[in-house]
Amino acid sequence: QIPIPSVPVFQPSTPIPERLEAVQRYIRELQYNHTGTQFFEIKKSRPLTGLMDLAKEMTKEALPIKCLEAVILGIYLTNNMTTLDRFPISFKTHFSGNYFRHIVLGVNFGGRYGALGISRREELMYKAPVFRTLSELIFDFEEAYRRCWHTLKKVKLGHCVSHDPHSVEQIEWKRSILDLDKLTREDFRKELERHARDMRLKIGKGTGPPSPTKDRKKDVSSPQRGQASPHRRNSRGDRRPSGEKKPADSKAMPDLNGYQIRV
Repeated sequence: QIPIPSVPVFQPSTPIPERLEAVQRYIRELQYNHTGTQFFEIKKSRPLTGLMDLAKEMTKEALPIKCLEAVILGIYLTNNMTTLDRFPISFKTHFSGNYFRHIVLGVNFGGRYGALGISRREELMYKAPVFRTLSELIFDFEEAYRRCWHTLKKVKLGHCVSHDPHSVEQIEWKRSILDLDKLTREDFRKELERHARDMRLKIGKGTGPPSPTKDRKKDVSSPQRGQASPHRRNSRGDRRPSGEKKPADSKAMPDLNGYQIRV
């Protein structure tokens, strides 16, 4: 029997860099899929919760994967690392008259950048989180492509991915699209750092509004919020000065309760 790789399990005290190495080892043990047949269909438009269900299936099947599957798996295996920021990085290169595409999962821990992924080439997958800036990380990938005789043409950068495995948000795959044929070297570096700054600002402000389904559940299940809602809809003419109480209207109460139940 072919041995099935074990999904890494971490102790709370395990440092993040060691966890990333273990995640990358697991992805590498699944091996790159050279068969020409993709075993898992990944639609980028699916909500995050659906992609995480697919990642769980990947760990059960333990079949060879390609770069996009490795990104989804990397997100799944690092969801509990809340101090780690994850974002997709896509590359488009040119070699011998053909264009090639590749994707990795960029990571940022403690202000240092790295990457998780899988590739036919060792230098185009894992990068330890040691790069001081995002541009240093991307330039390292560009140099690795150059050693493979590939010319980097475009880089697409996504925003940070939520750590909530049940989120109905979609992954933002291409927040910034950088065309190297239209940018000078310095402009390319500035655009990379601008994107890194935008990600930091988004993290500082929070991950955005919670999932719509969760909001709906809270509104239905919270009796306090449901009781208060009819009073908030009162017109200005119904308001009383402070200290003056409005007499209870027994006939109105059943209507309010009926409305409350419908909500």
